[in-house]
Amino acid sequence: MAFTFKQFHIDDFGCGMPVSTDAVILGAWAPLSDASNILDIGAGSGLLSLMATQRSNANVTSVELDPTAVNACQKNFAASPWSSRLTVMHSSVQEFSTQHLVSSLALFDHIICNPPYFKGGTQSQNRLRAQARHTDTLNFCALLEAIGSLLAPNGTASLILPSQSMSEFERELADSSLEFYQVTDISDSQRKTPHRHLFTLCHKSADASTKPNDVVTEHFCIKELDGTYTEEMKQLITGFYLKY
Repeated sequence: MAFTFKQFHIDDFGCGMPVSTDAVILGAWAPLSDASNILDIGAGSGLLSLMATQRSNANVTSVELDPTAVNACQKNFAASPWSSRLTVMHSSVQEFSTQHLVSSLALFDHIICNPPYFKGGTQSQNRLRAQARHTDTLNFCALLEAIGSLLAPNGTASLILPSQSMSEFERELADSSLEFYQVTDISDSQRKTPHRHLFTLCHKSADASTKPNDVVTEHFCIKELDGTYTEEMKQLITGFYLKY
């Protein structure tokens, strides 16, 4: 499925996950103003990478396990205005992390990821869609370990997860080298409880006596009661959606 944004066009070329509202919100929300070296974990067709290059002057490295998605990334990147700043690596993030650290390359000052979040349960008959949505190939523990290894000391990582996955993620986070820095709860409308959560992570202090960061928590509403986008949603997507 193809989707045209204001400054680029993207086609999923048959990979597991088409363009989604969650990914667009994450790509527009992630704090990238100071980033110069960005990593996109599980890039899919490359949407987050393309949004990151539009919003910053950073070089973006995209890591993707599925060869169909790697092909989609390559084609979408080549057709974009920022092809010179985009690189896609065909690899699991675990293998990428090992090779990156062995090579003594620079760590990333921002990492962005729309991770798999379903654990067990019925999976889509579409193998690629199932792989993109379920944690079989990348569970939260492995994801947090990779982010902790690849993130620069003062860097941040931005992710999005549904409410039903947050408890498990928080349990894994407590045992990791990372902690929440900022959280934004997302509701479909003012009458609905939050169903998605945007958040940034940072490294925990090396000083065990230092108290955890004071997490900044905000709320974001996608639609008005009449089904139209809220002003905050319009402001968020104005650089991307053709209608806004």
